[in-house]
Amino acid sequence: MKLISALLLSSAPLQVWAASLPLFGQSPIKSLEDTFPVAGENPLEYCADPENDILEIVSVNLTPNPPVPGEILTIEAEGIFHEPVEEGSKIHLQVKYGLIRLVNVEADLCEEIEGNTDLTCPLEGHKKFVKEVEIPKEVPPGKYAVLADVYTEDKTRITCLQAHDIIFH
Repeated sequence: MKLISALLLSSAPLQVWAASLPLFGQSPIKSLEDTFPVAGENPLEYCADPENDILEIVSVNLTPNPPVPGEILTIEAEGIFHEPVEEGSKIHLQVKYGLIRLVNVEADLCEEIEGNTDLTCPLEGHKKFVKEVEIPKEVPPGKYAVLADVYTEDKTRITCLQAHDIIFH
């Protein structure tokens, strides 16, 4: 058993080196666990590589992080829209409590933005906003997950964000 362990450990550098060689024009296999964290103090990550998203998020900071029931959550966000985001864009929001889906809605992005921030559509260029949200005291303790998929009227991705394992005590 010790010999097998030693052989596996000593061959690990070779496995990494071999896996990085592109054979016949192929790229190395990527881990299914690749994550794309959102910059800033937050539990957010992109749903997929954001390279082609319309919105480049500079940072999102949540205070407190993690959110606390009965307290004010301050959200500070900054980003760059690489093309104008017009009326007709949508946000699909999903919130789960464990395996139970609490929220599953599609809403008009511009209505939500204009109703909850000082921004207006069309959204373009460099934008910043600060928003305070009261977290209800009655939030049941447990593990939550959030998904926000944001896209234009013709289904071009603006951004897609998710957070897993948000735990309230």
